[in-house]
Amino acid sequence: MSEDNQVVPDQTSILIVDDLAIVRLSLQRILAKSGYRIRLAEDVRGALEILDEDTIDLILCDIQMPGASGLDLVKAIRWRIPDTSVVMVSSLEDTETAIECLQHGAFGFVLKPYQPREILVQVNGALRRRMLEIAFRDREAELAQKVWEQTIEIRDSREEIAFRLITASEHRDNETGMHVRRIGLYATEMGRLLGWDQERVDTIRAAAPLHDIGKIGVPDAVLQKPSSLTDEEWVLMKRHTTMGATILKGSTVPFIQMGARIAIGHHEKWDGSGYPKGLKGEAIPLEARITALVDVYDAVSNRRHYKPAWPEEKVVELIRQGSGSHFDPQLADLFLANLAVFRDILRANPDEAHSEDPGI
Repeated sequence: MSEDNQVVPDQTSILIVDDLAIVRLSLQRILAKSGYRIRLAEDVRGALEILDEDTIDLILCDIQMPGASGLDLVKAIRWRIPDTSVVMVSSLEDTETAIECLQHGAFGFVLKPYQPREILVQVNGALRRRMLEIAFRDREAELAQKVWEQTIEIRDSREEIAFRLITASEHRDNETGMHVRRIGLYATEMGRLLGWDQERVDTIRAAAPLHDIGKIGVPDAVLQKPSSLTDEEWVLMKRHTTMGATILKGSTVPFIQMGARIAIGHHEKWDGSGYPKGLKGEAIPLEARITALVDVYDAVSNRRHYKPAWPEEKVVELIRQGSGSHFDPQLADLFLANLAVFRDILRANPDEAHSEDPGI
């Protein structure tokens, strides 16, 4: 076959299937004169054996044969169409069956008695249609690949933007860069477990790491204080939620819009005892409820200069106790039921400053 949709006979293989030797030889002479490479089979079984061992571009098949019919062959190789096109040879009595063959994927049919020119026209037309359908399929696959590559590029760009946005606050906080990366990965898995579509999953992957962006506005003396905060200092610390929302508000970019909702809502609690608004239950945006849960999980599971990493059993107990008060109970149950997934993320993305086992 040529790339300009022209049939090249000496590069094209045709399988003739007919129980009558005189018909097989007649069709072979017609097609061989035009340069096609010919294979012969006297029944469906023999045809299938040839198809298993050779690359066949087109099958020219009689409908009525002893045993399995031409229709049976079309049905058996339907998954190969259009890689192998099929032209049926039928008598007037077989036209209904020929039409049924077309419905199952055959490209055309020739009525007996046939003329050599008619055979060549049908074969050439079927081969050209085959090439066009394969080319169309290949173009679709190429387009799908390009769309996928562009989707990955957009996702990576969103993540880069997110991590660049948090760089300024990250250097002022006791948290590590890997902490925010893990938050995005945890949130991604929660979205998948909730059955979100890929776009929404990708959005929370980029948005969740922005949860503490507002800490850029918290004084160093408060943010980096190694001891307990005073009441006045807690007021300042709590402002990072509203500061984060202020930094991110007004954007038309979906992941930044979600990031704003997460920033202001990730310290709200299911029972309404959180801050800054004291929202309760489903009034808290779902993405903020997710981030609240995974943020606590990561914070207690990792070592910081002011505390050791908690053992897993203690972390699990904390989440169970917080279910229905701190955390959305359905999310807490989903998280604990899939704990191994989040444990793998934790272990695969250790803090760079101390990459040993985080203690779970």
